[in-house]
Amino acid sequence: MGIFKACDIRGIYGKDLTEREAYAIGRAVGTRLVRKTVVVGGDLRPSTLSLKESLIQGLIHTGAEVVDIGMVPTPAFYFALRHWKIYGGVMVTASHNPAEFNGFKIVLEALPVTPEDLKDIQIIIQEGKYLSGTGKVISRPIIREYQQFISSFFSPPPRSQKVVIDAGSGSLSLIAPALLESLNYQVVKLYCEPDGTFPYRHPNPAIKENLKDLVQKVKETSANIGIAYDGDGDRVIFVDDEGEVVSGDKAIIILVRELLASKPGGKVVYDIKCSTIVPETIRQDGGIPIVERSGHAFIKRRVILEGAVFGGEISGHFFYDLLEGGDDALYSSLLMGKIVTDRMQKLSQMVKAIPTYYITPDIRIPYGNLSPEEILSAIREGARGEEISELDGIRVQYSEGWALARISVTEPLLTFRFEARNREKLPEIINRFLLAVPDIRQQVFFQLSIMEK
Repeated sequence: MGIFKACDIRGIYGKDLTEREAYAIGRAVGTRLVRKTVVVGGDLRPSTLSLKESLIQGLIHTGAEVVDIGMVPTPAFYFALRHWKIYGGVMVTASHNPAEFNGFKIVLEALPVTPEDLKDIQIIIQEGKYLSGTGKVISRPIIREYQQFISSFFSPPPRSQKVVIDAGSGSLSLIAPALLESLNYQVVKLYCEPDGTFPYRHPNPAIKENLKDLVQKVKETSANIGIAYDGDGDRVIFVDDEGEVVSGDKAIIILVRELLASKPGGKVVYDIKCSTIVPETIRQDGGIPIVERSGHAFIKRRVILEGAVFGGEISGHFFYDLLEGGDDALYSSLLMGKIVTDRMQKLSQMVKAIPTYYITPDIRIPYGNLSPEEILSAIREGARGEEISELDGIRVQYSEGWALARISVTEPLLTFRFEARNREKLPEIINRFLLAVPDIRQQVFFQLSIMEK
């Protein structure tokens, strides 16, 4: 049952996850929802269709009524739930994972699932205590209504904007170019032919190496913005007009400033991995920053519970009160285009105007046969007397920066991230944070040296 993660279910198709598991998950979700209506959608991976069919069979064998919305990006799936006021659903997708993976994003109520909710599903499967019944399935497309909904928030820009869209052959390959063109953007297409094998690039746009072709295309075409989507279309990463990848932190700041201008005093939820400049800017712009642990479901849940105007995750998930706390890469794309147009500023100028602290990318260290909990415990003891947060792993705040260690929810790894107000202080922060675990400290410095080459 290692396919059960903190926020969803995910594994390698044919190895960790087969039609048998999909059927069992369908029966467990149907049992938990007690014959309610369930919306089911899927991405374009080769394994999605058969997994979705088995999932639906499991659902209807518990008496559930299934609304099959077909192949859709994940934001369209969430839109269907909101639009029809249905609070049960399953999206078959492995999001930004490679093509050999697949999985399930599950909705059991208005709020996102918790790890405890997924544990309940797991227990139902292990015990085999399913409801029985005769449900039914109906097909009901949603894409046209979804496109109309997203476009209703935006008008064509008053001056021409050239945008390069790198859909990575994913679920927004046809939808995003068509919608932006309908709003009079000049669209240059890159990898916008749907193909669930993702033949041209890895479906995770948050890794800079995966955006080399987009960067080159932005430069070649003198585009105003480059836009990259993940496999299921809920995450977005931007490239500015100079061909520089915009970090998740700075994208959050640009979007937040636009939203707080019309909603001063609003709450903003941000990822614990974000640079200190994010909460500092939120306060400067009259907002109330609220830190939350990394993870789509955790941040979305906090946005809804707090009534926040916006939530941002460094990986490219952006959440909005206008979407009832939902995230949507297409909405974020159009909002960024509006900001660039309205401010009559280049995206590169906006990015450069944001102060920069020295922050590392994620440093991923396998823990092998060691206990990750014991490693974190040793780090915690070594930081005794410092300002410590255990919201998500161990985060220690120092006067000159901070350090974070987390246990990965998807792989046998520890993830580290460090920030210093200037580059010279970084080794000192790493040494202080990892003083109690010298072997890990050595691996962190080694990984960092490779990244900096």
